[in-house]
Amino acid sequence: MGEFELIARLVEMVAEARLDRTSEWGARIVVASGDDAAVTVPKGATATSVDSLVEGIHFRRQTAPLGSVGRKALASALSDLAAMGAAPGEAYVQLGVPDDLGEADCLELGRGLAQEAAEHDVAVLGGDVTRAPTLWIAITVVGHADSAGELVRRAGAGPGDDLAVTGELGGAAAGLLLLDRPELATVVEAEVADALRRRQLEPQPRLAAGRALAAAGASAMIDLSDGLGGDAAHIATASGVRLVIELERLPIQAGVGEVAAAAGVDAFDLAAGRGEDYELLVALPPDRAEDARAEVTATGLTLTSIGVAEEGAGAALRASDGSERPLAGFDQLRR
Repeated sequence: MGEFELIARLVEMVAEARLDRTSEWGARIVVASGDDAAVTVPKGATATSVDSLVEGIHFRRQTAPLGSVGRKALASALSDLAAMGAAPGEAYVQLGVPDDLGEADCLELGRGLAQEAAEHDVAVLGGDVTRAPTLWIAITVVGHADSAGELVRRAGAGPGDDLAVTGELGGAAAGLLLLDRPELATVVEAEVADALRRRQLEPQPRLAAGRALAAAGASAMIDLSDGLGGDAAHIATASGVRLVIELERLPIQAGVGEVAAAAGVDAFDLAAGRGEDYELLVALPPDRAEDARAEVTATGLTLTSIGVAEEGAGAALRASDGSERPLAGFDQLRR
């Protein structure tokens, strides 16, 4: 199959994964896929982000179904919009295809991408396909808000703010261990192991929770793509505060402790030091915390208070005995 035929097949596949043209954001689309460029009508504030997955770095074909790769590529990009409280709108996809990737493989990846787009009402408006030494996929996503003031940045946390996290932590890291070392799955029930693997293969962007937290008055927010430690440090640096996170208050996903013990690693390291949970870490003024918790609960997620922002710099993990240690997350470029 040639490049143009492949593009045509992928465009056809994602055609149903487009915004309802009668919806608020769907009405912005003037020209979609099939022309030299997409055309949209600006309205309000626009948030734009780019994310990528590269074979051998972010996934291995031996353990990651290509449909899941397509879903995760879009989900990880959308998670950045969730962290700003933006509503998702459009996506643009670049795909690098190696010689050993067949037509069926490409279409499986495209189906996964289309399914993820449909679930979140995202319009895939264009992209590009090229030959490459290894499989990679890069996605640009565009989100929207009525005004820039509605969006939440990493900067803005102040001393005394409550720190909270959506959902549960450690599942993606434990899932990766199970994919790399299948024998570890015997230490948990089958459905628990499946849930952990899904957290790694097909993470869920917390879009509804992000919008709820923005509306509730969040002062700063970030998605946990690189781990609680590293991402907390980003908020601390951007906001000019010190973040202190209580170790015993971390909400750890079921099965993480058992998998960690079997692998000979610390469960709290999986929860705080590894990435790809794609939950939201948020700073909230104390008088907004309870309302925010109620709003997030209404989206089907939990919101757990895990610490506080203080005067100072950096981010630390505090144990029950009062001792502290610096927080560190995953660094994509660290060798």
